[in-house]
Amino acid sequence: MNNPTTVLHDAFFAPRQKINVKSTIPSALKKCQETGRLEAFKLNWTPDCGKDAPHVYWDSDVAKVLEGMAYVTDEAPAFAAQLDELVSLVISAQQPDGYLNTHYLVTEPEKRWSNLFYNHELYCAGHLTEAAVARFEMTGKRDFLDAMCRYCDYICEVFGKDGKAGYPGHEELELALVKLYKVTGNQKYLDQAKLFIDRRGTTPNYFVENENIPENRLAIFQAHKPVREQKEAVGHCVRALYLYSAMADVAAETGDNELLNACETLFDDLAERKIFITGGIGSQQLEEVIGGEGDQVPERSYTESCAAIAMVLFSSRMLKITGKVKYADMIERACYNCALAGISLSGDKFFYSNPHAAHKNAERQEFTANIRKPWHQTSCCPTNYCRFLPQLQNFCYRTAANSLSVDIPAAATVRTDGYSAEIASEYPYDGTVKISCTSGKITKLAVRIPSWCRKFDVPQSGTIENNYWYGSLQAGETLLFKFDMPVEKVFSRIPSISSQAAICRGPLVYCVEQPHDSELSPFEILLDDESNFELTDLDIPEIKCKAVKFDALQIKMPEKLYSAEKPQIRKTSALAIPYALWQNRGEVEMTVFMPCNHNLNQQ
Repeated sequence: MNNPTTVLHDAFFAPRQKINVKSTIPSALKKCQETGRLEAFKLNWTPDCGKDAPHVYWDSDVAKVLEGMAYVTDEAPAFAAQLDELVSLVISAQQPDGYLNTHYLVTEPEKRWSNLFYNHELYCAGHLTEAAVARFEMTGKRDFLDAMCRYCDYICEVFGKDGKAGYPGHEELELALVKLYKVTGNQKYLDQAKLFIDRRGTTPNYFVENENIPENRLAIFQAHKPVREQKEAVGHCVRALYLYSAMADVAAETGDNELLNACETLFDDLAERKIFITGGIGSQQLEEVIGGEGDQVPERSYTESCAAIAMVLFSSRMLKITGKVKYADMIERACYNCALAGISLSGDKFFYSNPHAAHKNAERQEFTANIRKPWHQTSCCPTNYCRFLPQLQNFCYRTAANSLSVDIPAAATVRTDGYSAEIASEYPYDGTVKISCTSGKITKLAVRIPSWCRKFDVPQSGTIENNYWYGSLQAGETLLFKFDMPVEKVFSRIPSISSQAAICRGPLVYCVEQPHDSELSPFEILLDDESNFELTDLDIPEIKCKAVKFDALQIKMPEKLYSAEKPQIRKTSALAIPYALWQNRGEVEMTVFMPCNHNLNQQ
């Protein structure tokens, strides 16, 4: 077996992977066809085609769909021939010098590399490269990979040590170059990735000197100071997290501890001061920026789907490098909550941003809608799911020939050259986990003890270090782990919600959603100290889940906008569902945080 294989068969992630093959990838392909994204590679446009011209980021949308198709060719053989045809279409647009960008080739052919800050040439090159690497790794076919090597050779020539001193405005190519280096062994790709990172934010600033960008805008694109000097995560969320991912990659490949320390500092700033409870990132729609500490207001949360996915990608890299449990905790928080909230259970409707409170009368624009849409004009999020969902198992398990790290114990089968293992669980709804070795031997087994878990039972045969249980397992043996999962009210120091609480259980954040015509609005619910929480089975279209039924108080406010009349209060009950599953039953109001009626212990 050349590569370890992990197959999920849990009730939370596995259905998403199946629907990705059945619905998400086909619907994204259809939209790419309908909107002209595929046709663009035929280069039939002319410079005067106006608004119908290929957009600066179209190539990246197609690339992410192709990457997703590459990951699932084994389970969806029908995709293989279709992928071959699409790859041929894409590389047919490549120029003799290696350049490949549908926007610039037909609308501004004389302006290559003239607007790195705002336009997406290098970003698109990165996603095309990632797709080519994925196809090569999954199928062994080289045509796409060879084409992207020619493109990246050209980029290295243009932006190499003796070339233009620029670097990507929208970070992405940096991490793609590291992937290309790892599959080809060509050192110049790693060197170029490092060069792009080392140049970023240095003086004289390339964007100020060459593209007339005001200095006060540099932080939005993480170009305000050298990356090793950046102590605070700022600016555009996805750009930042793709940059941090690339920094982690380069640090791992070169042994650059200073760069790795910068990654850890930036992660801690996000995790300790700027994260939403669901693992979402981004508190402001304006410029799609991370925001500051205390800006995580549910009613105006932006928390783009791509940002939650990027947080998983960054955290996964840091986990592999350091083994520190805080990164696995973040992967779990994002994967079970914000990262999957952005896609419907049917797999063909998407949130661009993910509200944490949805009022029925709130005016929200396309990117901040309270209803998932089949597509978005800027379609980075829908296409990102095509490639994210097939990788979910890689965020749960880290494998090698004789070792297994169980970071998220979703039910799965794992096979390597050295062993086969079965992980049986009903996670994330139950904390009982059985790990069985069915053949061979796992000489190093690591099982994460989640940071949210305060009571657990683990085998006495192992040791605990840094929130991981370590032991071994051989054929015919089974180990049992139990992680207690009480329903809890979770509070926050964020000023706007400091008197409120969210309902959580294990890795899941819950929310209350109600139809618009319901007699009980989620915003009328008051959590009480005496609230009893009870688990109940609930069928949502395409999936079964564990909901939380609880007692509460309903506060009925006067109809006037402002009134001295006292609100009416009565006892009621409500149902909370996992946040990742909301808005799959029609238009609803929803909230994660609810005000509390509690008596604080006085000292």
